Amino acid sequence: MAILYKELSDKILRAFYNVYNSLGYGFLEKVYENSMMIELIESGLNCSNQSRIEVFYKKRKVGEYFADILVQDKIILELKTSESIATEHEAQLLNYLKATEIEVGLLLNFGKTPQFKRMIFENDFKSENIRSIS
Repeated sequence: MAILYKELSDKILRAFYNVYNSLGYGFLEKVYENSMMIELIESGLNCSNQSRIEVFYKKRKVGEYFADILVQDKIILELKTSESIATEHEAQLLNYLKATEIEVGLLLNFGKTPQFKRMIFENDFKSENIRSIS
């Protein structure tokens, strides 16, 4: 079975490790976000940061979130600077995927030890309330 957006995911992970190896750990998330934007754009990827995700319930807007980075309109990146990836971090990214037409997310943790988790939520399993990310 083919991995959805494998080549793109690999490029993102190379950028993640480039940033981590250069900066190490201990900075605020915003420092890593800005650095990831530079690294991703320099590698030729189309990216936007702080992309709005609107959440709907029964076709009514009930809230909004902001994804750290959206890459090629295909993968949401959620950046963390924690001791380790926690279940609430995973839930946050999964909810971003549920609320959008984006199917792949990468949780990148710039903690003492670099960590990542790849998550997939296929559109076939999403409710009718999904909206595109802006």
